[in-house]
Amino acid sequence: MTPVRLYRLVARAEAVTWALLLTGMFLKYVTETTELGVQVFGMVHGVVFIAYCLTTVLLWIDQRWALSRVALGLLAAIPPFATVPFERYAERAGLLGDTWRLRTAAPAGLLERLAASLLRRPAQGLVVGLLAVAGLTGVALVVGPPA
Repeated sequence: MTPVRLYRLVARAEAVTWALLLTGMFLKYVTETTELGVQVFGMVHGVVFIAYCLTTVLLWIDQRWALSRVALGLLAAIPPFATVPFERYAERAGLLGDTWRLRTAAPAGLLERLAASLLRRPAQGLVVGLLAVAGLTGVALVVGPPA
């Protein structure tokens, strides 16, 4: 999967889960009919939020984004639906790339070596990514919901 395609997928998934969570919040707080939407969609949104953030960090490392751009990409996950305009901006600005640079380029530094290792072995990279999302989700569950 190319960087463009992966980022588009997680950015749009993050926006969809925002819509689901907001729907659940409407049902809980406005119609006062059920809390199930918040319970289910809150968890789904949290998982996709973490996946989006990890993908943003991976692209920052692989595509050598400026620190300001990765910060903007991460901040885009906070307001509802902002990941989609950021993804479109990143694609128009040429930040996403058609290929993973570190699949062939020599890595420089620890972060690039780690990213290159994951990108050069896609199946292992996928497993590590899923484990990272699961682990961070577990930490978030222990810490508790945002105040």
